[in-house]
Amino acid sequence: MDIFEPPAITSSQQSLLEGHLRGVLEANKVHNLTRIDTWEDGLLLHVEDSLVGLPEIQDAPVGRYADLGTGGGFPGVPVAIMTGRETLLVDSVQKKMAAVQEIVDSLGLSASVSTYGGRIEDLAKEMPQAFAVISARALSALPSLLELAVPLLQEGGRLVCYKSQLPDNELEHARALEDKLAMRLVSERHVLLSDGVTERCIVVFKRCGEPRVKLPRRVGSAQKNPYRA
Repeated sequence: MDIFEPPAITSSQQSLLEGHLRGVLEANKVHNLTRIDTWEDGLLLHVEDSLVGLPEIQDAPVGRYADLGTGGGFPGVPVAIMTGRETLLVDSVQKKMAAVQEIVDSLGLSASVSTYGGRIEDLAKEMPQAFAVISARALSALPSLLELAVPLLQEGGRLVCYKSQLPDNELEHARALEDKLAMRLVSERHVLLSDGVTERCIVVFKRCGEPRVKLPRRVGSAQKNPYRA
């Protein structure tokens, strides 16, 4: 398995990446944005980890980007810094999103990065097919992620899933839903972070046509009762 090679980063990008992490660690003392509470772990498990999926996100069509279940803004803010895409950070915990918005504002990124404190299913009703690319890191199993993402994606849009582990049966279940959900597997890539130990898998699906089921379903249905083939 290859060791992740970070992309070229300008001094201004590095300043913003570090400023975001610093802001999250400080806000974490009050708002519980992340379980990671040290600078070294944050650089590895938040900043570097966020950049692992950058090639797949850059390969997606031009357009708006959303990060589902963003927490403290990972991978959404680092991706926004590196790509310049118009970005929406999505998390159901409104207090978290208020804290992240303050960090975004302090970094001067509010012209391109905004937050949404609410459920993904509600966002899909408000902004159907509005996004060219969506990321989700450690949010849910692939079948649920496909269902949540497809009504938000434009035709040809990509879902980029960050996984620490990918059991064979999880990917098989997701692939069995391709026709029903109008999503097709594009790629699967496994890497180690720079510590040489931490494994990451990036799995990408593309929206191809219209799903055979009406989406979004009721809030929570995708996780509690995922579709079967």
